This record gives sequence, C-alpha cells and structure tokens, in this order.
Amino acid sequence: MYASVAIDLALDRLFSYAVPEPLAARIAVGQLVRVPFRNRPARGFVLALQEAPPQGVPPEKIRPVEAIEDAAPFFSAAMLKLVRWMAGYTATPVEAALRAAVPAAVLKKGARPRELLFVSPVAGKKAPPEDGLTPKRRQLLADVRRVGGGWLQALSAEFSAAPYLFKALAKAGFVEIAPRERRRDPLAGREVIPTSPLPLNPGQAAALGTIRAERRPVLLFGVTGSGKTEVYLQAIAEVLAAGRGAIVMVPEIALTPQTVRRFAGRFGGRVAVLHSALSDGERYDEWQRIRRGEARVVVGPRSAVFAPVADLGLIVVDEEHDPSYKQDEMPRYNARDTAVMRAAIEGASVVLGSATPSLESWANAQSGKYALARMPRRVNGNPMPPVTLVDMNEEIRRAGFPSIFSSRLLEAVSRRLDAGEQTILFLNRRGFSRSLQCPACGHVEKCEACDMPYTYHKADDCLRCHVCGGWRRTPAKCPECGSEHLRRAGAGTQRAEAALRACFRHARILRMDADSVSRGRSHDDILSEFRAGRADILIGTQMIAKGLDFPNVTLVGVLNADISLHMPDPRAAERTFQLLAQVAGRAGRADLPGEVYVQTFSPDAAPVAAVAAGCDYESFAAGELAARREAGFPPFVRMAAVTVRSEDRAKAEAWARLYSGSMAAFAAKTPRAAMAVSEAVPSALAKADGFHRFQILLRAPRNADIVAAWKWISSVRPAPPDVRMSIDIDAQNLM
Repeated sequence: MYASVAIDLALDRLFSYAVPEPLAARIAVGQLVRVPFRNRPARGFVLALQEAPPQGVPPEKIRPVEAIEDAAPFFSAAMLKLVRWMAGYTATPVEAALRAAVPAAVLKKGARPRELLFVSPVAGKKAPPEDGLTPKRRQLLADVRRVGGGWLQALSAEFSAAPYLFKALAKAGFVEIAPRERRRDPLAGREVIPTSPLPLNPGQAAALGTIRAERRPVLLFGVTGSGKTEVYLQAIAEVLAAGRGAIVMVPEIALTPQTVRRFAGRFGGRVAVLHSALSDGERYDEWQRIRRGEARVVVGPRSAVFAPVADLGLIVVDEEHDPSYKQDEMPRYNARDTAVMRAAIEGASVVLGSATPSLESWANAQSGKYALARMPRRVNGNPMPPVTLVDMNEEIRRAGFPSIFSSRLLEAVSRRLDAGEQTILFLNRRGFSRSLQCPACGHVEKCEACDMPYTYHKADDCLRCHVCGGWRRTPAKCPECGSEHLRRAGAGTQRAEAALRACFRHARILRMDADSVSRGRSHDDILSEFRAGRADILIGTQMIAKGLDFPNVTLVGVLNADISLHMPDPRAAERTFQLLAQVAGRAGRADLPGEVYVQTFSPDAAPVAAVAAGCDYESFAAGELAARREAGFPPFVRMAAVTVRSEDRAKAEAWARLYSGSMAAFAAKTPRAAMAVSEAVPSALAKADGFHRFQILLRAPRNADIVAAWKWISSVRPAPPDVRMSIDIDAQNLM
C-alpha cells in the first residue's frame, strides 16, 4: 500500500510513501502521519491511498511512513474535497489550505488534553475503618464524601487543607487520587441565562419556512433589529432535532461573546466556540469536543467554517457582507463563499444574513441562484431611526473652525444624558491624531518602513504606524527646521474621547478600539460594562458598528462618514453605505425611539444620501450595480489583485511590469478567457514593512481563467528570492 502525503511545507505537490505492514490496517485518508523528508522527519496529511506504487518509480526507492501521529483522521472525505477546492480556487498550495483548516494549537507537537488530579471517595465496604484517623482527617474525609469528591486543587482551597492530607487519605485507602482530563472551558465564569424559543412574527416565520424548504443558499435580508438571530436559533433547533450539526459564523471577535451567550442559553453544553482570542489549550479542547461530536453547534469567526462538525446540517453566516470574512494572507479565502461550497458538498443548508448584503450575494438573489427571504420590519414593530445629515462644510462656515463634534450632535448627546439614555459615537480611526505636522515647513512625520504618516497616540505619547505596528517617541521639535510648534492634524478615537470628556465632565465614557482592547480589557469586558448601564457613552471604531444590541441606546452619532468613501477601491461606496447603515441600526432597538446623526463633508454622495433616506439598501444597490456593470467590476466579472513586493523599488516595478505584460500577452493568445490585465501601478499602500508594492488587476468572466494565467506566469517566469509575488482572488481590499 502507498500513501500520497501533503508535507507541512508549501511545495504544492504530494509525495508518495510506502505503508509498512504494521500500519496498513490502521492508516486512513485524512490522518496526520510522520514521514522522512530529505534529511529530517516531517509531518503531513494522507490525501490518498493506493495499492500500486507511482508509475515509473521502483518500489525500493519509496521510503516508508514512520508513524501515525493521530489515529482519528483530521479530515473527512467531504472536508478534503472542500480544502482541495479552496486551494484550487485561491491558487494556493494544498498544504497551506490544509493548515488553514486546522487550528495551530491542535497541530502543535505535544498538544494534549489537560489532566489534573481528581479525588474520589472510596465507597461502601471497600472503605477501611476510620478508627486510626485523627479528628482533622476524619472531618476532611466527611467533607470529601459530602461533596462527592472533586479536583484536588479545588478541594484543597475549599476545605483549607494541604494536598498532603488528601494524599494521606489516599494512602490509607479512604480516597483515590488519579489524573483526569479537565476541559479548558472558554465560557467558564460567564453568565449564561437559559432561554426558550420566542413566538415568531410573520416575517420571521416566513424566513424560517424558506430556510426549511430551500436547497439553494438563502439570503436572509432583514433590517437591523428584525430578529434574525431568533430565526437562526429556531432553524438550528430543527437541525439538532434531526441529529445534525450547525456552524454559526460572525465577522468580529467582538461579536463572538454576545453570540455565544445567546446560543449557549438556548443549546447549553452542545455549543463550542472557536476564535483567535482563546488560549491554545481552550482552542485544542473545543476543537476536540467538536471532533468527538460532544459539541454540535460551533460559533466563531471565519476559521469556524472548517470546524470538524460531523453530519453538518446548517451553516449560518451572519453579517455576510463583512470584509473580515476574507483572509488577507495565504490562503486568501472568503469564508462566506467557502461556507456556501461546504454546504453544497455536505448536503447542508446555508443562510447568509445581513441588513446590507454584499452586492455579490444580492446579485445572486436577484438572478435566482440564491433564495431571498425578506424581513423588512423590526421585531418590536418600531420604525427605523430617522437619520439627520450634518453638513460639516456649513458647520465650519458657521463656527469659523473645524470641530470634531457639530453643535447639533452635542445637543443631542446632552438630551440623552439628561434622560438617562445611552449614546454610541462612531469614528473609524483610532489614535489621537492621524498625523504630526510642522506648520512652518510642512514636514510630516512618516514611518520609514511604510512611508505612511505616523498616528499620534496620546495615551503613551508616541507615534505609531498602523500598517506595520512600528513606533517612535514624539519629537519635541521638527527634525527638518527645528520648529517647536508641531501640529496634530485630524482626529482619532482617543482625541474624540478627550474632547467628549471636556464637553461632558460628568458623563461616564468608554472607548472601544484596537488600543483599548489590547490593554488588559477584552471586547466582552467593555461591552458588558456598557450593556449593564455603567457608562453613558460608548465611542469606538468599526468594532461597535455591527451586530450589537443595547436596549437603552437611543442616539448614534457618526463623526466622519467620509473616511471610507474616497478610498481608491471599487467597493468604497458599498463599504461606506454598509458601515453607516449598520452603525445607524444600533439606535432605538427596544421600546425607546432612536435617532442618528451623520456628520459628513459629502452629503450628496450616493451612499450617504441613501442612508439619510432611511437606509434604503435596494435603491442604493440598484444604482451601484448599474455603475459596476458599466465599469466592468464585480459581481459582473471576477477580479484578482497581483501584488509585487521588494525592498528595491526599481526591482519591484520592473517585475510588476514584466508580469503585467506577460499576462496580457497570455490573455491575448487565449481569446476565450477574455481577461483584462491592468498596467502595473504603485499600490494604494505603496510601501509597507519596508517593501515597495506594485499592483496588477486581473478581470475575467471566470475565476479559472485568472488562475490559469497566474499558474502559467509563475511557472515560466519565477521571481527571484528578493521579489515576492502574491495573488488575491476575489480581492476585497486593494490597499
């Protein structure tokens, strides 16, 4: 017998190994095995087994498999099919796709369940007489029997007894102490309140009926607050009742604790959670629970799409439009599309939920490829909050200077404070100021590795690069002209928070951005404090823009609606509308009515105007799709971005031009492909981490045409070691 093994190196090829007789009865496709590779041992996954050796290779030349690392396969046949599809679709080595599908904590050498000492009382006639026990040990034995035993460490603390006393009881035969596996539970200490199914309104009932009846993917188009989560819960309950499992995907880790509590409240211990904020031990234990079938509902961000759920019945992709479902490193898969493919392979249903669907999913629903379920009203019957546009050009003319907050927004915040209601303020830029400038000579402090302006962070008085993470101390004077009058231009969340505290000195204010959650406070800590009413105002970045439900929030303010609008990206208008509509949907979700203020310098821009017109998604989508069709952009074509990077700018540009010209020539010789190849141009992010970056856009009717061109150029003109090439299929971010 011979095994085809994908080694844990990105070589994009399989290697054949002979299976020794002692392993032949135990080896299986999908297992992790240890094999010799060159002059060292390596690990890899078995992707195929065959009786005959590879054609043209003498059997004596084929080295043997050394060991099976884990008896249970890591991949089912269906999951291997999914991983191979993903590798082909994204033009990624299959080894990289396999690694992406299993958490690193699970594959880590030496990873194992945690074992702790457990104390069990010896019962009945097996227990010796207590005559020789001291009063202290007799009382300890009585306590152990009363509670039925427990973990040694916990009992020692509970009964104020040193571990040696328990060991003495064990030596005398009164108790047994043995290692026992103890799960590292990510929900330990979290309050989970059991819930029961809620009555469904007509819109929810119709949506559930569509999910139940359809074999096509279902796009659940429901306004914010329409009760999509209850529909998910009841759909999953039906799947569990049929003996099948489910996966629920959310775009942000910030949403995971809230979502997990809702699902654990309904399904209890059958829920497992997978995300990057877990410890290695927690991730290992949760993955193994899923693998063993102990957990039947998995909640997590994009990597949860690979959870080893057996007999999968349903995948839910909540906030399906969110760009964080797209991985920005190899393999650059889109978890939403991967979920649709996995459901097709395993015969499961898939639900894509959003108040602002991606234009790709909306176009699929319009064409009939996806079924469409609408939920146009909020579950409590309340109207969507009215949106007021604040033209900041007029605000500057009136006040004579630019300000972070308009007078109208400050008045609205003041009214909420007086009424004891809560406010959310959204600014999608962290830090204090976006740059440090010298008014005397115009010098701007930039990161040398990225050639991007540093962002000033007041909390630790330093300049930080939000691209590479580098930092430096804030200079006391301009390094160019020596002026001591440096100006901090633009506002981030830290500056907005400071200004807010100056305006409302008695208000309780929380800030939630990448800086605040990295300083010892988790997303859940901040959101729990706000949900409990221990803060009046929450200010933050896109972490607070979606999926969060706070009944007492009646005001939402968007401080700068234009940040994402003028990006050099064909999806800029779509992203702006989605972000504004999602954050607007945080207001007035319960009994109290809400309102939204959007501060903008571009009140006539299509996405901003559509939000002001009641978050009219369908009108916006119709206009944007017409513009995309005319310009030849997704969803009417497939688009990929090729990025060429080098520390030498001239070399990066030369190779980018070579690749652009060569692929254009390849496309010209293959007229069926009808692929358009752009010229090589500097990326919008022209330098990052010390690498100069050039970009080529490829557009074609079929993804296969793009992949074929990429594989051809990669084979005939491989780049030198100091030039790095990558391709992003279905690129979501052209930075």
